[in-house]
Amino acid sequence: MKEKILSQIITECPWRDTLYWYDALDSTNTKAKELAKNGAPHGTTIIAGQQIGGRGRMGRTFVSPTGGMYLSVILRPNCSPDAIMHLTCAAAVAACQAVESVCGIQANIKWTNDLVFQKKKLGGILTELGFGNDGTVTYAVIGIGINCNQKKDDFPAEIQRIVTSVSEITGTPCSPAMLAAACVEELYRMDAILLSEKNAIIDSYRRHCITLGKEIQIISGEDCRYGKALSVNENGGLLVAFADGTIQTVTSGEVSVRGMYGYL
Repeated sequence: MKEKILSQIITECPWRDTLYWYDALDSTNTKAKELAKNGAPHGTTIIAGQQIGGRGRMGRTFVSPTGGMYLSVILRPNCSPDAIMHLTCAAAVAACQAVESVCGIQANIKWTNDLVFQKKKLGGILTELGFGNDGTVTYAVIGIGINCNQKKDDFPAEIQRIVTSVSEITGTPCSPAMLAAACVEELYRMDAILLSEKNAIIDSYRRHCITLGKEIQIISGEDCRYGKALSVNENGGLLVAFADGTIQTVTSGEVSVRGMYGYL
């Protein structure tokens, strides 16, 4: 599988030289963080055919059966955390572009990190950071999981109604190798502009974000508030108008956002 992936990556992309394939892993992000802590270079890429212990945001499980594409990339930004608060947004846009280029479908984003198609979850993003003693970001791990060829019964019964896969959408098989290669290329391009073209990245994220304009629930612990999603700011925070007339910025580390009806 590694050779199949490499055959699809543009030769000038240097990340191809530090790409690792596993038939199955506990989690590609966990493996990438382990490698990052041991000095793995910028652009090191981990790809697996299955995750036994896939992780999502806020400690949730990310179900990762065979038939999907699971990838993590190590970046070495050496910058302040404030400089890359938009990293998850940037990665989500890159993933959407990869899906469109390989699969011919336009995936969108449910704020902050879910890839969706017609109100069903197609994939997810998980970004994690490591810090030096001076507080700078010494590494960033971007994890992307996309459902390629799974059927409904490949997923637990409790989530079958909200998930989908590329093959279910298009009616034809999806090549995880081609999609992995496209993700590597798009993340490579993203990395080149991550710090210099932040506004353009956020503009693209806004165009893909279907949460905007929706009535939503803001869930924090046991508390639930209702509001309308207005926009996404330059750091990826969600601007929400609440019933009392206040407008607040919600960050992904604080709350979950759910639609009033259905998955969104």
